[in-house]
Amino acid sequence: MNAVTQSEIKAVEEVKHEFVTVPETIFPNGTVVPSFKVGKYITGCTDDQLAINANASPWVEINFIDSKAEAEKAGLKLITELQYLALAHNISGVAINWTSGIVGEGSLFQGLHDDTVEEAQPGDYVPEEESERRWFELSNGERVFDVAGNCYTWIFDDVQGDENGIVSSAFTEDSPSITTAPAPSYEKGVGWYPKAGSDWSGDALIRGGCWGSNDHAGVFHLDNDRPGGEGGDVGFRCTLP
Repeated sequence: MNAVTQSEIKAVEEVKHEFVTVPETIFPNGTVVPSFKVGKYITGCTDDQLAINANASPWVEINFIDSKAEAEKAGLKLITELQYLALAHNISGVAINWTSGIVGEGSLFQGLHDDTVEEAQPGDYVPEEESERRWFELSNGERVFDVAGNCYTWIFDDVQGDENGIVSSAFTEDSPSITTAPAPSYEKGVGWYPKAGSDWSGDALIRGGCWGSNDHAGVFHLDNDRPGGEGGDVGFRCTLP
């Protein structure tokens, strides 16, 4: 019997789970992030199995270390900092993701963030308020959910981090983590993010915001938590390796 190829494994994963393609991205500082496939939804858990679809409730109360392990067990990877930034940067360049319908005017949609629910919701939940719209459209027409709001997602830090994805240095003035957003922290719906010099060494990054983050939420929102933390408002998003 012929050995299963990597491309065949990827094809199987794309049938089992729902992914969208993020095109190659070039940040304002010149950093290039190759195209990749990311979960259309926050990773869920159904019948004790990892699931990426509209019906699965987000897998929360799971720490950073276990999130990485569960992703890898399924043949996937935890999304990296550069990948999440590429996703957010692409979103910010598409007019339909802005409340005004014009890139740069009004605010980016912020997802579920105004305390209208009491826990993270599956992908098929439709909020009553249009201001809490959960989906974002990419430049290729594909849609992805909860890049802002609903629940935070653990991030493997490949910018400030060590080999395990844990923050190991302060944010530099030119770090893409804090220079890629199209507006200052808290403005135009980008969410909150730290200033250069902030040092979260020993912690893990989380992004996006949760259902009660209010103005903190945004596709560029960046915060931190203990790698062993297991809050009900933190989940994870997977990519295909």
